[in-house]
Amino acid sequence: MVKTGLDTDKIVSQDEWLEARKHLLTQEKEFTRLRDRLGQQRRELPWVKVEKNYVFEGPRGKETLADLFEGRSQLVLVVYHFMFAPDWEEGCRSCSFWADGFNAIGVHVNHRDVTMVAVSRAPIEKLEAFKRRMGWNFKWLSSGNNDFNYDYQVSFTPEALENEVEYNYAKQKTDTSDLPGVSVFYQDSEGNIFHTYSAYSRGIDILNPAYNYLDLVPKGRDEAELEWPMAWLRYHDRYEDKSGNTRREAR
Repeated sequence: MVKTGLDTDKIVSQDEWLEARKHLLTQEKEFTRLRDRLGQQRRELPWVKVEKNYVFEGPRGKETLADLFEGRSQLVLVVYHFMFAPDWEEGCRSCSFWADGFNAIGVHVNHRDVTMVAVSRAPIEKLEAFKRRMGWNFKWLSSGNNDFNYDYQVSFTPEALENEVEYNYAKQKTDTSDLPGVSVFYQDSEGNIFHTYSAYSRGIDILNPAYNYLDLVPKGRDEAELEWPMAWLRYHDRYEDKSGNTRREAR
């Protein structure tokens, strides 16, 4: 028998399993209702007017923050803060894990009048090259020539890193110049832009479909014994197959 590292002492009859499953279902329904309430409270948060005129470098050249809304009637913009510093040769592995789920959802959120983009400090040439390698088609822009990342507390100057930085609504120490997050903006009929929401760290877990699937299985994320939680993670074109060869995605 193949050893799985799982506790096989909890094997029970179908009736006992069904009773346990129904008990868990009650808690799952409570969580779902709580998540709905949190969603409503999130939508009721006050807004802050964006006063700066941020200009990004995108695949079509220079674009302002207002340009990124693409004229959709709801005028909502979701920005994923992708860790990719100007001097890095590759985007962050963890952010790439999140970004692997972006391709397929763009058309759906667009049809709810929402635009979604990724923003990083790396130059557009690096972003486009990495995007081609990974086979992504979502819009990705460079904020390397503006303060956007710093203002939304996902990038930090060398001087700031000498002390505690403000990240995830708390002071903390980090040696990383760029960290992940998501921010939401709204544009009114007069063209005014407002910041409505931002989340960081574990707050963006819900945006990762692979993790949500792993949370369903018996071993879960299976990260407790690792040196750090995502030590197992690779770029999707860097995993090894069963023969030990590095898997390359066909392009």
